[in-house]
Amino acid sequence: MKIGNIDLGNRPIMLAPMEDVTDPSFRLICKEQGADMVYTEFVSADALIRNINSTTRKLFIDPAERPAAIQIYGKEVEPMVEAAKIAEAAQPDVLDINFGCPVKKVASKGAGSGMLRNVPLLLEITRAIVDAVKIPVTVKTRLGWDCENKIIVELAEQLQDCGIKALTIHGRTRSQMYNGEADWTLIGEVKRNPRMTIPIIGNGDITSPEKLVEYFDRYGVDGIMVGRASIGAPWIFREMKHYMATGEHLAIPAAEKMALLRRQISESIDRIDEYRGILHIRRHLAASPLFKGIPNFRSTRIAMLQAGTRAELEAILDHVEATMLA
Repeated sequence: MKIGNIDLGNRPIMLAPMEDVTDPSFRLICKEQGADMVYTEFVSADALIRNINSTTRKLFIDPAERPAAIQIYGKEVEPMVEAAKIAEAAQPDVLDINFGCPVKKVASKGAGSGMLRNVPLLLEITRAIVDAVKIPVTVKTRLGWDCENKIIVELAEQLQDCGIKALTIHGRTRSQMYNGEADWTLIGEVKRNPRMTIPIIGNGDITSPEKLVEYFDRYGVDGIMVGRASIGAPWIFREMKHYMATGEHLAIPAAEKMALLRRQISESIDRIDEYRGILHIRRHLAASPLFKGIPNFRSTRIAMLQAGTRAELEAILDHVEATMLA
């Protein structure tokens, strides 16, 4: 599969863009674990052109994590074009436009998936960005605004006509948020449309190596994007790659998984500071499947998620690891 001239190989697996998750450290770890392409957190066009520090920092890409995409969102043509040019100057491999974020503070203002209620403007923004930058432009979106307006089959053709180089589709409408099961039926229909020539990437509920292979086979997509299943489990890409190649499950030792989580903690603290770095990493610790099945773990989990210093958190993890390896 190629995005422009970027060759991602056969059946690539991508790390989905996720706010407060896909920071540089996590992206690099996922890349090392087998992700074929990674995406930054969402970058607000309005904040980017106002040079907000917390936003401009999101443009940093480590050479070791490439190929990498910067994803921007907004609701007006001129700010989005200006933001696209600023993002391009940071030298990502791909510029992705977010027309899929469902959270209220984004969608209710007309950005993200809110653009699905104004398709003419969505297409105008896409066209303008494609014309304004030289790097490949891609789009990530949803099936439609709600169940009565699943417009993705027609919209995919229109976006392709705008000049985008790949399209990622999350198998839910905006009204579904992240509830219920992702419906890949229309993703498959887009892929089977003879008019579509650009790569189609599927997204939504890919939680295991088996499901990854099943959905590649069933829906014929060119690539698959993995999001929430990677939180607290960056090794999932390694497991998926091994299963795709061999049909067998890869048994990664618990000590290796723990080492990756400890690295995330350390790098999060070093990148921000101790207090905020620990707050940032709690989402990964809370979601990690590494701790599932440990007997009487509830009180330890609470302590782990309430730890306020590196030393306190490391001591808890030392205890957990000793329990796991006993």
